[in-house]
Formats: sequence, structure tokens, C-alpha cells
Amino acid sequence: MKIALFGTTSYQGKMLRHEESLKEQGHEVRLPAFDSHPEFDDIEVCEFNRSLIEWAERIDVFWDNRSVGFVFDFGMIFMARKPIHVAYLESKTLAGVLTKYEGRMI
Repeated sequence: MKIALFGTTSYQGKMLRHEESLKEQGHEVRLPAFDSHPEFDDIEVCEFNRSLIEWAERIDVFWDNRSVGFVFDFGMIFMARKPIHVAYLESKTLAGVLTKYEGRMI
């Protein structure tokens, strides 16, 4: 299967380990345009990532609930109707804090 990994730059290490595991299983895996493409400007990063989404049969995501760039990428993933697998989702978020805090205020 052709799998693209998308997520927050801070999780690049997790993504590289996941990439290795998927390749060992026989999948073809590609990564988004991180800082490894210094020749790209902002729009070129978006175009590169769009091409990657078009190529992929599935998108595996890693998100910290903060990255605006990933929100943009996810919009493209959603528009392209690509299936996703949530490989990692940060559990400590502001939304979680608000929900827990609300429950304490009586």
C-alpha cells in the first residue's frame, strides 16, 4: 500500500520510526515536506504535500493539536477523501484542560 505520513514537525522522530516499521511490512512510504526541502517556499511546501496526498492510498497522521500547517494538510486530505490512520495524537491538549476544569467548577 502507498502510505503518506503527515504530522507535526516535532514528531518527526516518531514518524521516521513508523516509516521504518511500515517499510518492513512491505508498504511504500513517503514523508511530507519538512525542513528537508529548504529550497521550497511556503506555497511549494503546500504543493509538494498536495501531490503526496494525491499519490497516497492512505494517510497516517501524527498531531499535537496545535500545528496550523497540519490543519491545512488535513483539509486537503479531507477534500481528497483519503482514508486516514491516526498513528499518534497528543493527549495533553487545551481542549482536555478545559473539559477537566469545567468538571471541577461547581
